[in-house]
Amino acid sequence: MKFLAITLIVHRPDPVSGVLKSTHDRFREVVENAVLAEELGFDGFGVGERHERPFISSSPTVVLSHVAALTKRIRLFTAVTTLSLLDPVRAYEDYATLDHLSAGRLDLIIGKGNGTAQRELFHVTPEDQWDRNAESYEVFRRIWRQDKVTAATRFRPPLTDAEVWPRPYQRPVRVWHGSATSTESVDLAARHGDPLFSANVTNPIEPYAALIRHYRERWEHYGHDPAQIAVGAGTAGVLVAPTSQEALAAYRPVFESNLAFLKSAGLPVVFETLEDFVERSSALVGSPQQVIDKVHRYHEQFGHTVLHLHADASGVTDTRHRDSLELFQTAVAPALRKDIPDPPFDWSPVRPEPPTTIEESPRA
Repeated sequence: MKFLAITLIVHRPDPVSGVLKSTHDRFREVVENAVLAEELGFDGFGVGERHERPFISSSPTVVLSHVAALTKRIRLFTAVTTLSLLDPVRAYEDYATLDHLSAGRLDLIIGKGNGTAQRELFHVTPEDQWDRNAESYEVFRRIWRQDKVTAATRFRPPLTDAEVWPRPYQRPVRVWHGSATSTESVDLAARHGDPLFSANVTNPIEPYAALIRHYRERWEHYGHDPAQIAVGAGTAGVLVAPTSQEALAAYRPVFESNLAFLKSAGLPVVFETLEDFVERSSALVGSPQQVIDKVHRYHEQFGHTVLHLHADASGVTDTRHRDSLELFQTAVAPALRKDIPDPPFDWSPVRPEPPTTIEESPRA
C-alpha cells in the first residue's frame, strides 16, 4: 500500500485557537509539510485546486513546482485538477512543464471540481460541468500522447493539427479520476482504463463503496483486465496516538470546533458526536492497532491500494501532528504495506523516450 499526504490549502482561522495565519505563512507551512512528508517516508504529496473561499489553492502547479525543487523522491499529486474549469491546452502546458521540472514525479487526480462560486467565476453551469470535464480530459490526454491534435471541441476553440509544447517527460502521465458522489467520473475513469480516487471524506462508507463497485463493473464492461484496477481513498482526519484515550482527547476540540462551524454555516451534519465520527467516518483517530484495523475494514469494501492522510495539522498542535504522522509511519504503515498490495504499476518515474537526433545543417 502507498500513502499520500494531501492539502487543499484551506485558509481560515485555526479551528481550535482561532488564529488566522497570513497567506505567506500558510504557503510556507504547506511547503514545510511537503518536505516533512518526504522525510517521514510518505510516497506522495498532493495539493488541491479550488477557486473560492476558504481555499488558496488556485495554482497547484506553482506550489508543486516549488515542492519539486525541495524534494527528490516523493511523487507529486494534484487533488484535484478541476478540468471542467480549465482550458485543456493550457492545463497540459502547465503540467507537462511541472513533470519535466520534477523529473517525472507527477501524478494527476482530475475532477469536475465543486462549489457555486468557482463555477460562476469560470462561467460553468451545473448542467454542462460534466460535459466540460469529459471534453477537457479527452483533449488533455490526446495532447499528452500525440504530437499533433485535431479536435472539434464545444467549450474551447477547435484544434487543427495543433502542436503543444513542451512535449512530455512521462509518456504518458498517470491520471487518476477523483470520485465523490457521481457515476460520471467513475464511468470516465473506467472507459479509459484509468485509476480511481475516492474522496471518502464526508459520509460513511456505503456511498463510496457503491461507486467503487460501479467502477469495477464498468471497468470490465469496457473490456479491461480486472487485475489492473487501482483504487485510492481519502480519510476524513488523522490523529494516531499511543492509546485510543489519548487520541480521542487530543482530537475532541478539533471535532467540536468543526461541528460548531458546520452548524453555524447551515451545512449538513453527518456525525453528531466524536465517537460516531471515529466509528463511522473514514477518520483515522486512535491507537496504531485501531487505525490498522479500520483501514483493513475499508479495504475489504474498497480494495484500495493507495490512502491519503491530511498533511495539515488542522487544529491540533504542530508537535502533536508531527508525532501522529511519525507514529503512523513507524507503527501503522509497515503493517499495512505488508498486508495490502501496492497498485499494479511502477511507482517510480516513467522515463522519457530517447530524444530524436537532429543533424545540424551544413555551415554556409
